[in-house]
Amino acid sequence: MDVGISSAVSASLYMNQAQTAEQAQMQVFKEALETQADQVTEVMASADSGAQPDLAKEGNVGTQVNTYA
Repeated sequence: MDVGISSAVSASLYMNQAQTAEQAQMQVFKEALETQADQVTEVMASADSGAQPDLAKEGNVGTQVNTYA
């Protein structure tokens, strides 16, 4: 019986350590996702700030289609 109890305690301690490691990994993963989300938000905001100019108001070129690249 003593061997069974020792094995159960050992398994319980191992599972506790594994759960702690898994929680740490999930925390790092969440932080990485938040960092990526922040970076994407910054990129999207910078893309909006460099908006294309309006179409030309007069003349034959640039009044119908904006071909700015």
